[in-house]
Formats: sequence, structure tokens, C-alpha cells
Amino acid sequence: MAHIDNIGAGMFSDMSISTDPAGIPDLDGLDDAATQLALDALFKAETDVPAVGSYSRVENVREFPAMGTPPNVVNVPIYGQATSQQIQGQADAPSMELQLNAVPADWAAGATLGDMVGDGVQRVFRFSLLNSKPEGYNSSIEVGSGLGDVQNSYYYWFGKIDAQQITPQLTDANTMTITMTIQSEFFGAYTATDAT
Repeated sequence: MAHIDNIGAGMFSDMSISTDPAGIPDLDGLDDAATQLALDALFKAETDVPAVGSYSRVENVREFPAMGTPPNVVNVPIYGQATSQQIQGQADAPSMELQLNAVPADWAAGATLGDMVGDGVQRVFRFSLLNSKPEGYNSSIEVGSGLGDVQNSYYYWFGKIDAQQITPQLTDANTMTITMTIQSEFFGAYTATDAT
């Protein structure tokens, strides 16, 4: 498939985190296609055990935040003018909050995702915008095995999981908020195309 080319709800969208022990690849000097290949190589096999090319999915997502580079605009009042002037401000590393339906076992100490919270290690994150359910969530181009089975658009960035908070609910599902800090620019939008 290719990029999403129609209007639809992203109800099958996915957030995944690389568990490849090599960590963050060196992307210096790589063009856009080589950057995509280097990052795709980290998302070949979904597993709870860190290994080369492995990743873990963040499941039970209740609400995704806005994805991409946030605006960095400052309004500056100009004496004698009716409107302010807008300028680009100091770039700050943004943070992102992901709201989940809480399944504490997924985020407990000793669990792959739980051990990432507050450990200070930078990892590669991937957000996949999907309107249809793929056969799998890996970045493979092989038919019947990954994102390339359906229309998809995805982004990568480097970041850390810094905090988690549980919110008990008395009338609805318990929720959990995962706070991530973003340590790089966003790479993408890329798409996985099948081999046909």
C-alpha cells in the first residue's frame, strides 16, 4: 500500500517503542530514504524481550495526542498597531502525553514497558496512522506481515518515557497517562509499501 489518500478515522493507529539493544542509530549524513531504512530496521519483530530489530507496542490507547512539531510562535505587541506581530520563539523540546485505559500489569516493574519509565534511556518511537487494521505492525514490506498491507503513514522520533500516572475512575475504566519527552526532530511522514 501507500500513504493514506482518503478521509477516515485513525482507529487502528499505533504507538510502538524500539527495544533494540543497539539504541538510537547514527543518522548523520543519511538522505531521507536511508534514514527511513535505518529506522525501519528497528521495527521488524514485536517482542517483549529486547533483541535486534525488536519493538513493543503500547496497547489500550484511549486517546492519542497531536503528532508532529508543535508551533513555536510568540505574539509581540507593537506600539501603535492594532495587531501583534508573530515571530518564531526559542525552540524547546516538547513533551507528549498518551492517555491509556490502565492495565497495570503492562506497566509494572519488571515488564518491558514498565522498566522504561524514568530510566533516562533515549529510544526510538514510532507512531503509525492507520485507518484499517494491518496483518502486523512491523515495518516490513512483505505481503501479509506488516504495515504495508494497508494504507499507512508513520513518523519516528527519539525520546524518553519520563512519567506515568494512574487515575482511578469510579464510573468508567481506570486511566493511565504516560508522559514522553521528545529529544529529536520528527522523521517522516514515511509509508511502508508492500512488495507487489
